[in-house]
Amino acid sequence: MRHQPIDPQLFLKNRKRLINSLPINCLAILNANDLMPSNADGTLPYHPNSDLFYLSGIEQEESILVLQPSAKKNSEQVHLFIRKPNPTLQLWEGYKLNKTDARKISAISKIHWLEDFTEVFGKLAKNNNGPFYLNDNEHQRAENPVETRDQRFSNTLRQRFSKRRFLRLAPHLHALRFRKDLCEVDLIKQAVEVTTDAFNWVLPKIKPGVMEYEIEAEWARSFIRKRCKFAYGPIIASGKNACVLHYLQNDQACKKGDLLLMDVGACYANYNADLTRTVPVSGKFSRRQKQVYLGVLRVLKNSITGATAGKKIEQWVAEAHEMMNEELVRLKLLSLKEVKNQKPNHPACRKYFMHGLGHSLGLDVHDVSNGQKKLVDGAVFTVEPGIYIPDEEIGIRLEDNIVISGNQPINLMKDTPLEPNEIEERMNP
Repeated sequence: MRHQPIDPQLFLKNRKRLINSLPINCLAILNANDLMPSNADGTLPYHPNSDLFYLSGIEQEESILVLQPSAKKNSEQVHLFIRKPNPTLQLWEGYKLNKTDARKISAISKIHWLEDFTEVFGKLAKNNNGPFYLNDNEHQRAENPVETRDQRFSNTLRQRFSKRRFLRLAPHLHALRFRKDLCEVDLIKQAVEVTTDAFNWVLPKIKPGVMEYEIEAEWARSFIRKRCKFAYGPIIASGKNACVLHYLQNDQACKKGDLLLMDVGACYANYNADLTRTVPVSGKFSRRQKQVYLGVLRVLKNSITGATAGKKIEQWVAEAHEMMNEELVRLKLLSLKEVKNQKPNHPACRKYFMHGLGHSLGLDVHDVSNGQKKLVDGAVFTVEPGIYIPDEEIGIRLEDNIVISGNQPINLMKDTPLEPNEIEERMNP
């Protein structure tokens, strides 16, 4: 792992919270992610299963975690299975965890070799005749087009224990992951700090003629030097490309007079930052660009202020739409008549602000939730309003990351340059 060791008490607390939410006489099982193939004999870079990591800190492929709430001793409530190191593995794949290392990382006492799983799990199942809670890569915004290791395991288990009840673990886990522990917030802060430092590094390098991929390379340099990787495919979109919401080509030249939208975040210790800034390629905003920028900025600031604990997320979004309508009328992009005649479920601003206001952030960039309807203390959210005007080749999105905290949300990106004057100053040192 590239990141510094994490206090295993985080994973211990996470497990206790999950175990306390489950019925006594059950077993909960989680599998590591697959090592995904690319082409020929190649594989993609490995990324650990977020749920397994949340409960154990383990980032190694083929690992299995089993929770047994009925155990009388706390030390027997959790069983971790890992690959047994051997000379061949070490030669071809490098270092693998031994039992001592796994205990140190996870604070789990019962560590087994993977080859013993069938026997040990059989005994656990015999002593717990309640339901099996099975994990899966569930998300409210996506499906699973590729069968996961958890799904294959589920199919095998259903055949072996056909008379058991099989229940979803995701609702229990997602409810817990929505609200972050202070240690998790600190890890997100580290990702944010690396992202901010990279943004400051990149700004003076943006000039007319530079290629989008050259800017991407500067972000990568800054991230990798600080133990991080990209949290997601970076969007480096100049000119009209900024009006493509998920632009990923990053292969065009940045032209004089254009804006450059950069939606980039660092991933540190599997926790993510998610930043968007829009800057003038020439180092100075035009009058029109600044007008639009300030409109987006006002919606961003007011939406952050309005992100208070207990507020319905639907209301928070509706307030942003009202503000955006006002800004778009001021910019002469909408008329008062269009706003007056808007449909209840389709505000007029959707013509120029067509994506969501924000999303939960954590171990996943679009972090899991359990259908939560309200903002709650400890939840981490992005706030990312935008205005996109293809006819003018203007696309402006601004995004900060916040922690919900009573009536005063904490802006983790308060030190990331945002005001247009500061952006211009840093681009022209």
